[in-house]
Amino acid sequence: MAFGERFNGWKEQLALRWKYRRHGDMPSFDLGEGPAAAPAGRPPRRIERIGLTGLMLILLVIVLYYVGGAALLHTIDDNPDFVPPARDQVQGGSAAVSMMIGLVDREVNDHAWVANDPFFMPGYVLDNMPNYQQGIVSALGRFAFELTDQIGRTRGSSEADPDLQKAAGLLQYPGDKWIWNPSQSLIPGSSSVSQYRQALGLLRTFNQRLGSGQAVYEIRADNLLGTLDRIASDLGSQSAIIDNEVLHSSGGIIDWSADDVFYSSKGKLYAYYMILKGMGQDFAPVIKERNLQKPWDQMLETFKTAAMLQPLVVMNGSPMSVIIPSHLSAQGFFLLRARTQLREVSNILQK
Repeated sequence: MAFGERFNGWKEQLALRWKYRRHGDMPSFDLGEGPAAAPAGRPPRRIERIGLTGLMLILLVIVLYYVGGAALLHTIDDNPDFVPPARDQVQGGSAAVSMMIGLVDREVNDHAWVANDPFFMPGYVLDNMPNYQQGIVSALGRFAFELTDQIGRTRGSSEADPDLQKAAGLLQYPGDKWIWNPSQSLIPGSSSVSQYRQALGLLRTFNQRLGSGQAVYEIRADNLLGTLDRIASDLGSQSAIIDNEVLHSSGGIIDWSADDVFYSSKGKLYAYYMILKGMGQDFAPVIKERNLQKPWDQMLETFKTAAMLQPLVVMNGSPMSVIIPSHLSAQGFFLLRARTQLREVSNILQK
């Protein structure tokens, strides 16, 4: 076929296309040679459909990865009957230290620490669980300092236990640090998980040394009194955080920061409840001698009630609202009641 004839054929086809354009019925014509040529215009539509389908599949996989992964990871473990594994219960050791070990091991290793997950991990989209975990470690870190400064040494002039001292410092490490944070440094650093695992090993070493008589754990009324006062002070600071959230952010339907405060407080209350249960075993002679068993049990029951609060959705309505609840106000009430009962026990110890 001569070039001129082919050119005239294309010209006629283009004229017909223009003719049918206004009626919305555009027939397809063969612009190629022979019957085997593909219809013009069809491949681009097919490619477009394939590309759109592929994009939708990719988006679906991403959504399933984050939503499904987050659903599998999400755990708010507030079991009040939690008992440390047998391997961490040392004969002659401390029940409170065993509880610390069990809680750190459970949150870091068993449930996976999600507070420092980078953006490409499903745990990155979680909100309540990381705040709860960091609340637990915050309380454990405070108690570790009390072990170092008071209970784990004979007197203030004696040497601090090296394992407790290192563990207390490691538990102060921020809970949201991954191995690499380019906004702070291009050099990889220590992650929260690695620091907490080091603290876990040091606490285990201390408790084993305590069981073999190579470490100090002074069971005295003044040590118990000092520890309870420090816990009460920490709860006072937490109540101020709750108070600030209620005063400045309550009254609306949605408060995006209310659940952060609620679950951070919940984690702290739960950790203190479990630690105080352990201390009740360690300091049983002091509690019996001072006739503290009844007020001690009442205090523990209030801590348990405060720690078990877990609404389906955390609402921060006005404290006077009859429609929207104020879960932070309820939590703050039980927190302050537990703190008051701590002070009552302290007052008895002072007499």
